[in-house]
Amino acid sequence: MGFVLLEGGNEFCAGMAAADERAIAVGGGRAAPIRIIPAAAAPDNNDLRAGANGVTWFQALGAGDVRSLPVIDRASADQSELAKELETARVVFMLGGFTRYLAETLAGSRAWEAMRTAHRAGAVIGGSSAGAMVLCEQYFDQASQQVLPGLNLLPGCCVLPHHDTFGKNWAPRLTRLLPGAHLLGIDEETGLLNDGPAGAWTVYGQGSVTVYEPDDQAVFHHGQQFVLPIAVKVLL
Repeated sequence: MGFVLLEGGNEFCAGMAAADERAIAVGGGRAAPIRIIPAAAAPDNNDLRAGANGVTWFQALGAGDVRSLPVIDRASADQSELAKELETARVVFMLGGFTRYLAETLAGSRAWEAMRTAHRAGAVIGGSSAGAMVLCEQYFDQASQQVLPGLNLLPGCCVLPHHDTFGKNWAPRLTRLLPGAHLLGIDEETGLLNDGPAGAWTVYGQGSVTVYEPDDQAVFHHGQQFVLPIAVKVLL
C-alpha cells in the first residue's frame, strides 16, 4: 500500500515545504509523476489558477513531472484518459475548496478508482483542507451541518482542517456525532504523512496536529510521530 498525506490548509506556502518534500521522496523522488486535482476549486471558477499554483509550487521543490489535470466535474472524473494518468502517478494531490462538491465529483468515478489503484501500487494520495477531508470515512459539511460519507481511504477517521483558526470549533460537535472516530485536527501550513515505522503518522510544518479519541486527546508537533489509537504508543 502507499501513503496518505493530510494537510490542514494554506497549501503551497513555505510552511508546507517539509511535508510536500517528504511526499515527493516517498512517492519516488523528483522525477516521479505528480498530478494535481483542482476539482474543489471549480465551483468558484478558481481551478485553473489554483492548479497552476500547485504546479509552480511542486516544481520549485524540484519535481520535474507535474501537471494539473482538468478533473473538475463528474464528466471529467469519468474520462478514461485522465484516469489512466492518475493510475500511473506517484503523488496525487487534491486542492482545498468545496468539500462536498469534491467528494461527490470523485465518489465512484474512474478517477477515484485510478487513485486507489495508484495507492495500492505505492503512490501518495494527499490533499489540503477539503482535499484531506474527503479522504476520510466521513467529513463535516459546513453548509448542511451534517456528517457525510467520504471516500474512505482512511476508515474511522475525520479531518478537522484549519484547526488553529476555525476547525477546532467543530471538535465538540463531531465528538458527539462520531463517538468512535479518530478526529484529526490539523493546523494550517501543517501536514500529516503515514511514513513512519509500521505506518505511523509523522507531523510536518509550523503548526500542530490534535488527535481526539473517545478516551484520549493529544497534541503533536513537527517531527513527532504517533499511531492510532494514540493510547498505543507515542514514538517520538
